[in-house]
Amino acid sequence: MRITKALIVLLVIALSASLALPVFAQDGGATYKAKCASCHGPEGQGKIGPALKGTSLTADQIADLLTKGNDAKKPPHKKALASLSADDAKAVADFVKTLK
Repeated sequence: MRITKALIVLLVIALSASLALPVFAQDGGATYKAKCASCHGPEGQGKIGPALKGTSLTADQIADLLTKGNDAKKPPHKKALASLSADDAKAVADFVKTLK
């Protein structure tokens, strides 16, 4: 009986972990739409800011830009975006890399 309960608990944990991954990516899309789309376009086609669709930057480079900033860029990317956590920046970067 204890083994059965333990197996059920492990199964629930495994299912929860596998279901969390798509939600993480979806959060990146929602964060992008809320914080980035007004300048970069809802599909990354560019508006005020440059197009991100098909960018040559890696997801890590995008996340670094969002969390650390870059003096060579125009605001708001000259400085780190204080409103984004490192996890949120990674999720947004992963989402941007899906834009084709």
